[in-house]
Amino acid sequence: MSDPVVMTAEGLAALQAELEQLETVARREIAERIKTAREWGDLKENSEYHDAKNDQAHLETKILRIREQLLAAEVREVETQTDVVGFGSKVEVEDTGSGRKQSYTLVSAPEAAPAEGKLSIDSPVGKALVGARVGDERTLDTPRGVRTLKIVAIG
Repeated sequence: MSDPVVMTAEGLAALQAELEQLETVARREIAERIKTAREWGDLKENSEYHDAKNDQAHLETKILRIREQLLAAEVREVETQTDVVGFGSKVEVEDTGSGRKQSYTLVSAPEAAPAEGKLSIDSPVGKALVGARVGDERTLDTPRGVRTLKIVAIG
């Protein structure tokens, strides 16, 4: 049995919706592409056919990975306490070196979307922030060097 994948109920619902879309719409689209490419004749030199078959293989792999995540899913409620950073916390941090402020919501790895401010609790920054309180500073190594993050707010 694989390790549990911790996620929110919202993340579980999003994963289920993605699986549904892949198993229905995406599969139909690829099947249609394969059918159309087959009608064009010789399959040995038919790049559209080979591309569609390759895309089909990638789709099936993605479906299997999502199914595995769903089987291993452990839904956890978002922590409502606002004094300590934990799973589901919204955290505002300040990089003490640059003075730049950023806000993160700590979520599970499948839910992570850094562009949307959703950071994996298993990421280096996420791990550094867990357990911190407002005013704490956490230091972590990054590819660009050592960063020190000061916790400005937890909400």
